[in-house]
Amino acid sequence: MHEVSLGQTIRDYLTGTDIENTTYEDLRQALAQLMVEELGYPAALLEPRISVRFPVDGKQYCRTVDLAVQDGDGRPFLYILFVPGQVNTFTRESLAAARLGKHGPVPLVAVTDTRDALLLETAGGTTLRDGMRALPPRSRALELARQHPAAPLTPERTLREQRILYTYSEFMKTCCDESVCML
Repeated sequence: MHEVSLGQTIRDYLTGTDIENTTYEDLRQALAQLMVEELGYPAALLEPRISVRFPVDGKQYCRTVDLAVQDGDGRPFLYILFVPGQVNTFTRESLAAARLGKHGPVPLVAVTDTRDALLLETAGGTTLRDGMRALPPRSRALELARQHPAAPLTPERTLREQRILYTYSEFMKTCCDESVCML
């Protein structure tokens, strides 16, 4: 099933603004609520709908990350991507998005369908935790990020990650006939 508009709006849990309601938006809202109310993240440190933009062959592409968790200095250290399917089939795309973060590679990336989740360290792609307890509580998240730093990419590695994310983006765009960037 592809994400489609339901022709109405929904109140965003984090920002309080009205946003387009889609077939998956209620799940994204529940994920944000889980992060705040159960895992202890201040809402002010969670940023919804982060745009990862990247060029390929002179054309700009975009992949939206559902939530970015920031440290106290405003730098993201964890990206969370909601995926509509088996989470392990989205790990490579999610790693590429985390490696191409606006401020450089983000140390951790989580992939979830809200029933299952994987927490990966971005540098090597190793799974740190799996299952719905994979999303770390705030008390543990920054320590995990410090234990798994993500160094800046070389120009060659950046091009490879852009190509990988491009491949996923174009597949979704062609399949769904929509922009992958839902901003």
